[in-house]
Amino acid sequence: MTSTTSTSTASTTTGRAAARVVDAVKVYGAGDTAVRALDGVTVDFPAGRFTAIMGPSGSGKSTLMHCAAGLDTLTSGSAFVGDTELAGLEDRRLTLLRRDRVGFVFQAYNLVPTLTVAENITLPLDLAGGTGDPDWIDALIDVVGLRGRLHHRPAELSGGQQQRVAVARAFASRPEVVFADEPTGNLDSRSGAEVLGLLGRTVRTTGRTVVMVTHDPVAAAHADEVVFLADGRLVDRMTDPTADKVLDRMKAFEVPS
Repeated sequence: MTSTTSTSTASTTTGRAAARVVDAVKVYGAGDTAVRALDGVTVDFPAGRFTAIMGPSGSGKSTLMHCAAGLDTLTSGSAFVGDTELAGLEDRRLTLLRRDRVGFVFQAYNLVPTLTVAENITLPLDLAGGTGDPDWIDALIDVVGLRGRLHHRPAELSGGQQQRVAVARAFASRPEVVFADEPTGNLDSRSGAEVLGLLGRTVRTTGRTVVMVTHDPVAAAHADEVVFLADGRLVDRMTDPTADKVLDRMKAFEVPS
């Protein structure tokens, strides 16, 4: 594997991992129709960092995120959030872990249309029967720039503003790690850049961790590090990415016609 000075194929990074997988294998189907979506991936996602996962279509990037987040199970290998191995949890404990220690941001904003911005932000906490940390939530509202929109409903917001609400909701419970799956996929370039800048700013100002799946080199350039997958395998890591460096790396995956 050819690598530039800004890349490393090492599977570990210094410091604590907010989430990680070890020898991760995920197979869908059986027999001749079996698809090996992950093929022995070992990778960590350092705490307090913004990591992007990239790769060609079918490379396993969304599968990796889903298994690392406890939304799907591995065929073999291990997945951890902090020091907790997900495979060892029964359903209720896994549900509690996803609620209390993991946040999610998806391409669809998934806001409740009848609730205000403030109510959407605290909805997971309300459903859990808690109130969270009022000072944390108050500071978070300023980080995402929603102070003047708290009493608006989703239909009164732009797409970028709605995704800001979704980001605030994901961080409201002070999770150890937030997983974002193509969070700018439904946004125009300007709104997308604002949301990506917001994710990076939230990592820096709150010390939280973000792991984002994206197909866009410009989006990946907002991260501290990019993890590259191909054919279900970890093939490279790039620190301090730029859009051009990520695009050049992605071109290496293209199959000549």
